[in-house]
Amino acid sequence: MEDRLRLAVGVMGNAGSLMLYSAPMLTFARVMKKKSTEEFSCIPYILALFNCCLYTWYGLPVVSRRWENIPVVTINGVGIAFELSFILIYCWFASNARKKMVALMMFPVVGMVLATMAISTFSFHDHRHRKLFVGSIGLVASVSMYSSPLVAVKRVIRTKSVEYVPFYLSFFSFLTSSLWMAYGLLSHDLVLASPNLVGCPLGMLQLLLYCKYRNKDHTVAEEPEPSESRTENSLM
Repeated sequence: MEDRLRLAVGVMGNAGSLMLYSAPMLTFARVMKKKSTEEFSCIPYILALFNCCLYTWYGLPVVSRRWENIPVVTINGVGIAFELSFILIYCWFASNARKKMVALMMFPVVGMVLATMAISTFSFHDHRHRKLFVGSIGLVASVSMYSSPLVAVKRVIRTKSVEYVPFYLSFFSFLTSSLWMAYGLLSHDLVLASPNLVGCPLGMLQLLLYCKYRNKDHTVAEEPEPSESRTENSLM
């Protein structure tokens, strides 16, 4: 009975994750229509790619025992395809300065994924330690992914507008983290459950922020101070 429940939650987690990964399609339809990335940030998609790569590796038999985490492998493999597509579209329409920023972020992400794969394969010789090592890095990646939409919080509070805070990204982030937390607990796998213990409240915070400002009239933001401008540009 517990195995069936675990499988059912895993399937629902896959469905929720699929919606999470496909939610930015509306954003990128707007980008392609306007042929501009406007004020959208590529950070959430790069962090999501990092997260998907790590958890695909986590679910493979090299790290996990046989195919015990096949739902984790399948959905994160799909996530890799989605996130790469979004990043490529973003780079196509982004300014040269933003393209450089994306490239500067992608190099360390790829390097960390390859390093994690190599270290977990050759430095650890049992599944328990491999899962602990990869899962610990995955914890950081997951928390970063779930919290990445908060990059726009300062702009939202200042302008009282949620124009650049995708609602569906926040909603499905909360839903997905809730389902995978349940899957991890049912699997007695704290490595899978722990990132989502953080992801749930972060997703809830994003939704509360959206609800608070969604009916506010858009106001023109004040010109940022030079220090603010440099900080925001460095995040793009």
